[in-house]
Amino acid sequence: MEQTVWGHLPVLLRVNSKESIEFILEALWRTRKSGLNSADRCIIQDMLQLQNDSDLDPLLVCLRMLIRRCVYENTCKDDISKLFPGEVLPELQKLLTLLLQKFQHEWQKEVMKDQNVVPRLKAMTWNMANQDKDSSDPAAVINLKLQNDARFHSGELDVKFQLTTDSLEMMLKAMHSIRDQFPAMDEAPKGN
Repeated sequence: MEQTVWGHLPVLLRVNSKESIEFILEALWRTRKSGLNSADRCIIQDMLQLQNDSDLDPLLVCLRMLIRRCVYENTCKDDISKLFPGEVLPELQKLLTLLLQKFQHEWQKEVMKDQNVVPRLKAMTWNMANQDKDSSDPAAVINLKLQNDARFHSGELDVKFQLTTDSLEMMLKAMHSIRDQFPAMDEAPKGN
């Protein structure tokens, strides 16, 4: 099925400028959640010189698929051209690659804003630094292993920081405050 989808890309060669293809890609991105409205469909249909509105859908499916792969599949900029099979005309591959590269970072930033995924704590270790008896400023070195489940930048992240007595006290007070915000688990009725 995917093989036949690519056959619709040459319709883009009917437009009179690179800016027109850029407009189409931006319209598809802008309407990724809602779908194209009838005004945008008419504009794009006119740009592509298509007689029937139904002729537009296969091309839009193909372009949306490319956009999704480019933005959501963590494709690096240099690998965007590899998204196209050999059957896509080289000049069309080059143009679409340039445009997708142009928008990729901006679109990924928008997706990240929508996701609001915060890494979670996977593990924590610590040890004492400056353990000399003469040291007046003992400190603890904290190592956190965080798991990032965001679509982009997924994986583990190690964070290391140092706490002195003063900063540890401040952090513990903040942690107690956070703990107090959680509902008291012991207060929940228990079934026998």
